[in-house]
Amino acid sequence: MPQEHIYKQFDTELETVRSRVLQMGGLVEQQIVNAIEAMSSGDLEVMNKVIEEDRRVNSFDVMIDEMCQHIIARRQPAATDLRMVMTMIKTTTDLERIGDEAEKIARMSKMIYETDRFHLPRFNEVRHMAELAVDMLRRALDAFARLDMATAAHVVRADITVDEEYRAIIRQLITFMMEDPRTITTSLEILSIAKALERIGDHSKNMCEYIVYLVKGKDVRHTSVEEIEREALQ
Repeated sequence: MPQEHIYKQFDTELETVRSRVLQMGGLVEQQIVNAIEAMSSGDLEVMNKVIEEDRRVNSFDVMIDEMCQHIIARRQPAATDLRMVMTMIKTTTDLERIGDEAEKIARMSKMIYETDRFHLPRFNEVRHMAELAVDMLRRALDAFARLDMATAAHVVRADITVDEEYRAIIRQLITFMMEDPRTITTSLEILSIAKALERIGDHSKNMCEYIVYLVKGKDVRHTSVEEIEREALQ
């Protein structure tokens, strides 16, 4: 019975940390949604809120890291339990960086609107890319919650589309700047926003690679999409 009690305590601790990771993920997802909507509407109040919320995201990062360190020190997890702890640590790091990118989008948008450069070149393309990036994060969090490797593999594949969208926006913005040099400053700021979205896709992909590692015990980082799909769907 005492040993069983310890196991139950351990499971409870792991579940508590897992819940915190998902809570942090929900906060970060909302940050991105707010940042993109604010970029569309020019709502400076929402932009400032996104920037301020980054402190909460950072607090989650520190708290979850400390909880995981506590589990490692006290429980000395092994096998799947250790992989779960490591996955949560790495996932939290990626979520914190996604929060940074959301803050960057809000800051760039604020610069554009505060200087009355209202016209946003290639905005529709950027918004479509943002929708893809948000969907990747949402699916990555769902895959983590359910340990769903099929969804994880889908997110990894979707990162290719986000990268293609980013390259297309670069080409379009270069053309736009060549045709009208007055748009250079705004175009570069839009490019920074697009780069932030591309990075959000990368971090979401990373989170899904950790899920494959957690479930299968195989590190699939720096491998091809096809290899990740084979590993995830076997």
